[in-house]
Amino acid sequence: MALNSPNIPYSLLELAIVSSGVSTAQTFANSQDLARKAESWGYKRFWLAEHHNALSIASSATPVLIGHIAGGTKTIRVGSGGVMLPNHSPLIVAEQFGTLATLYPGRIDLGLGRAPGTDQVTAQAIRPDRMVSVHSFPEEISQIQQYLSPENSTAKVRVPFAEGVEVPVYVLGSSTDSAHLAAQKGLPYAFASHFATTHLFDALNIYHNEFQPSGFLKGPYTIACINVIAADSEEKAESLFTSLIRMFVGVITGQSEYLQPPMRMTSELRSLWQHPSVNQMLKYTFVGTKETVKQKTKEFLNQTQASELMVVSNVYGHEDRLRSCELFAEIMQEIDAEKGTGNEA
Repeated sequence: MALNSPNIPYSLLELAIVSSGVSTAQTFANSQDLARKAESWGYKRFWLAEHHNALSIASSATPVLIGHIAGGTKTIRVGSGGVMLPNHSPLIVAEQFGTLATLYPGRIDLGLGRAPGTDQVTAQAIRPDRMVSVHSFPEEISQIQQYLSPENSTAKVRVPFAEGVEVPVYVLGSSTDSAHLAAQKGLPYAFASHFATTHLFDALNIYHNEFQPSGFLKGPYTIACINVIAADSEEKAESLFTSLIRMFVGVITGQSEYLQPPMRMTSELRSLWQHPSVNQMLKYTFVGTKETVKQKTKEFLNQTQASELMVVSNVYGHEDRLRSCELFAEIMQEIDAEKGTGNEA
């Protein structure tokens, strides 16, 4: 099967991961530096994910960080990947993103999900009635769209400055439920295959088969997420990967900690990597040199026919992370060049 199309966009998903020994303030500065460089490397978007009560994740106040990133860049689109809507009032989300889109016109995306982005105790502390909102997720998306539309100018509840402001809405998902919804609403669909790997192909098939054109989108548009750790040698990439392995093991065992420095890949860590739970979560994690990651990326694109790739690159050291993202940009540019000349494998 051929690749979906030439010039496949590639983007970054940021969690503001806090590495051991690095301050939160420095983490935010590193995020902005990464966004600036990603802009120069041709990345289309820089999305931030909402998480709460996680020791190593500092992207809790997602709209605030979106403003921080957008203010430090010029052209790259910045948005949420995503805002967990049941944690918030649709009116407040419309106000926040209407403000962002007014400050940075044509550059703000609103990705919406229905998961809590945290544990159940913290979710209850955020919004005690959130389960009511979970069941109202489709209606609350429509509410946000209504607040942002010019047609809302005669309503009793308004966001006057945001009416008619461009804020594209994306449905985020990690199961098949969101695929039905995105298709029904005719909205672009982003799937969290960087950790929720089981339902990827079922969700994509549902979305494509059930898609209904809308005033927002004429045909299906899918974003698939992958983990990428690229380096100039296989040994270096595997060493960097040890930090991510330990982070995922911590998630599974409930032992939260800051992202740990890389170490030599040991037989014990390799066994952890192959543990069924870890291996399933890391199924779409591409580790290695540019050539290794390029081949895996091409296979993934061929299998999914994704319209766009969104990369998560959780690497301990900032310079190593920059290098990984730079190499991936080179990979995507090479894939596009091969597609344009008909030389893809």
